[in-house]
Amino acid sequence: MKLLGISGTLIGAKTLAVVQSVVDRAAELNPALATEVLDLKAFHVEMCDGRDPSHYNDDTRAVIDKITNADCFVIGTPIFQASLSGALKNVFDLLPVTAFRNKVVGFIGTGGTYQHFLVIENQLKPIAGYFRAYVAPDYVYAHRDHFNEHNEIVDPSVLERVDSLASQIVHMSGALTSASL
Repeated sequence: MKLLGISGTLIGAKTLAVVQSVVDRAAELNPALATEVLDLKAFHVEMCDGRDPSHYNDDTRAVIDKITNADCFVIGTPIFQASLSGALKNVFDLLPVTAFRNKVVGFIGTGGTYQHFLVIENQLKPIAGYFRAYVAPDYVYAHRDHFNEHNEIVDPSVLERVDSLASQIVHMSGALTSASL
């Protein structure tokens, strides 16, 4: 089973830090779990314009392939203007509708106000519903005050949520894998 963490931003370090924390914790909980983190900053993903996926550049096709070949996900986005990042939305637009079907997805949001956690409830979870994914009940929202000057999570409640989300993703994915055997 493969867990893919997706840091859905082209700037900053906080979203990637939280995604990496959840992926690392999931790997501790299940050492047999293969893990990878997809940092959108490392790829030149073209804008979705409706063409066949084979006609996009190598980076765009690589991102699509990594996502379609994973079994479960932790997806993070910074919250800009009370919405997910355009980079992440573009990735969702590039994917086939079956990319997350019957797979577990956990969400992370990072932002500058304490109310932006609502983006997870009101935007990300409905997108997962469209893709027919199983959504982990918990999520992680981290405000800039939850990090130190090195972009490390220092807030105990955020660290608890990281642990809880990792546990839910591992448990739910394992249960789904066992049920399909």
